[in-house]
Amino acid sequence: MFGSIFLVVIGLAVLVVASDRVVVSAVRISLRLGISAVLIGALIVGLGTSIPELLVSSIAAADGRLDLAAANVVGSNAANVSLVLGAAAVLSPVAVSKKLLRREAALMVVAVAALGIVVSDGAIGRPEALGLLGGLVVALALLIFWARGNPPEIEDDDNVTTRVWVEFALGAIGITATVIGATILLDGALDIGERLEWSATFLGLLLGVGTSLPELATALAAARHKESDLIIGNVIGSNIFNSLAVAGAAGVVGPGMLKDFDGIAVVGMLVAVAFAGVAMVTGRRISRIEGSLLVVLFVVLGVVMV
Repeated sequence: MFGSIFLVVIGLAVLVVASDRVVVSAVRISLRLGISAVLIGALIVGLGTSIPELLVSSIAAADGRLDLAAANVVGSNAANVSLVLGAAAVLSPVAVSKKLLRREAALMVVAVAALGIVVSDGAIGRPEALGLLGGLVVALALLIFWARGNPPEIEDDDNVTTRVWVEFALGAIGITATVIGATILLDGALDIGERLEWSATFLGLLLGVGTSLPELATALAAARHKESDLIIGNVIGSNIFNSLAVAGAAGVVGPGMLKDFDGIAVVGMLVAVAFAGVAMVTGRRISRIEGSLLVVLFVVLGVVMV
């Protein structure tokens, strides 16, 4: 048991550090190549911090644990819009633009709803999984199209080319380390879950929270710098990627029935998204009080789903 707990701790530590390195490299590359700020938040950072969810869920599905993969995705989505967004708002109120609500936030709601519909029948078939991946292509195209109008200035530096290739190399190392961390985390968590006879839903939710730590770290760092767009973009991009890419990849790798997956987890995810949506719309900002309520909601959902 203690050995498995050690594996979980080590796996999470590797995931957080390695994923952070991937995100840092991606942001630096995007800035030097002149990619827009919106794309950095919603696409580069948001999707980059979802690498742990993709790896953990894909590995679980390949091992015949599609229910665990689904619970991981649902748990991560719920954690993103409650714990991550709430904690960031408690540190510094998060402003939300009308344009962001109308486009990127609406796209996230559609992606999460699509995930809910797919798992509502207690299974993920390969055609449904391919449909989610197709939705990802559309979502990415929209994010890029919306972001095209406001690119940042490219840094004027004689060593830009050299530094970009250095960041590519560091990013590749980070991805490799993330794969190793995800494998270690999954092995340890599965052993603990079997010993304590935890349900796949609860175990997956715990993994979802664990794999959301990169998002949390990024959001808190952005909150300290009062970068509201980066916080919102991180959450939106992560949930879009989780719902479409992670669930889609898991369904392609190991389609089948969700044997030990409780539908209450999906309800909890949808409630969290709805609550966060209301908080964004009212006053077009998430206040410290609303952030505190989101964190409380996260705790309540965890208690209900045990």
